[in-house]
Amino acid sequence: MADEQANHNKAYHEFFLRVRYSETDQMGTFYNSRALEWFECARTELLRSLGMPYSQMEAQGVFLPVIEAHLVYKGRAKYDDKLRVVVWAEMTGKARLKAQVKITNADTGNAVVEGYTVHAFIDKNGKVIKPPEWFLKILNNK
Repeated sequence: MADEQANHNKAYHEFFLRVRYSETDQMGTFYNSRALEWFECARTELLRSLGMPYSQMEAQGVFLPVIEAHLVYKGRAKYDDKLRVVVWAEMTGKARLKAQVKITNADTGNAVVEGYTVHAFIDKNGKVIKPPEWFLKILNNK
């Protein structure tokens, strides 16, 4: 994954979260599927930071289903670890949004998981649509 500093010209957001007990497994680290939930949280927080909560997008009839996901597990995260979540997004092609996520341990800086999700734009009936102009404007104005 590209250095996150080089991606500040893209829609960018960072925040922190803590690993909850329910997110861990018998091996004492976060359960692998939780990473996709953290990626979802990253996307929705990015949109919120841009002034468009995902719930408002849905109210306007625009939905962003995941059509591709790629994750690379880099390290462990235990119960109560504080994680730094960095997300940046850009349009790829005419009607796909790519959200890249990098999660590190906030105290040590050690990488935990990184990757990306790709999203199509659909309407409430599941029909593929072009991204609305208002969405492109929000995304590009950062």
